[in-house]
Amino acid sequence: MGWHGELLIGFDLETTGTDPREARIVTAAVIEVRGPEPAGRREWLADPGVEIPADAVAVHGISNERAAAEGRPADEVADAIASVLVSYWQAGVPVVAYNAAFDLTLLSAELLRHGLPSLRERLGGTDPGPVIDPYTIDRSVDRYRRGKRNLEAVCAEYGVPLESAHDASADALAAARLAHAIAVRHPKVAALGPAELHRRQIEWYAEWAADFQNFLRRKGDATAVVDGTWPVRDLADQRV
Repeated sequence: MGWHGELLIGFDLETTGTDPREARIVTAAVIEVRGPEPAGRREWLADPGVEIPADAVAVHGISNERAAAEGRPADEVADAIASVLVSYWQAGVPVVAYNAAFDLTLLSAELLRHGLPSLRERLGGTDPGPVIDPYTIDRSVDRYRRGKRNLEAVCAEYGVPLESAHDASADALAAARLAHAIAVRHPKVAALGPAELHRRQIEWYAEWAADFQNFLRRKGDATAVVDGTWPVRDLADQRV
């Protein structure tokens, strides 16, 4: 049995926006999943410290009033999430996040914003991993499939139930189940060890970004830049 039959950690954030360097955490979930049934979960509700825009509220359903009344301070939530993820990585357990470059970059930006140790610092100077990103894997192994690649669409493609899209717990569970389903359909993915799969995803994401950037430039956007860094983008220029 490959990695997909072992313990996986589903991870998802719901946030105030779509720019991972600027958006803030509103809710988060970390779910233990084993082949592919849930075995345990942790959930957080944060007071992001900024107004949650109406379009974000419409997506995840968390109002400003609820976040302020029930949410924990943003720095406490970011610190707690990072501690939990690092504990799994230190044990060699893969963390599964759909479009990991968004969630892990946003978490890293929150840590930096609040003056907290980075994921790398918590791991003794090594990069976070192994990470499994069904978005990146599916886009590589089924490159020419038509249609959307959002979580809902890809879950439908692989027959994975998604009970409540844009709920952090539901999305985290779906991501882990989707990783399992992709491995079942694509034995070459299942045969890779988590560390090697992590390395391959770095390559696959960079290749996709370069191709997409070239596409945008051919379409007339001569200055288009698509960040090909995965799973955590550079925050060297992050303003806090």
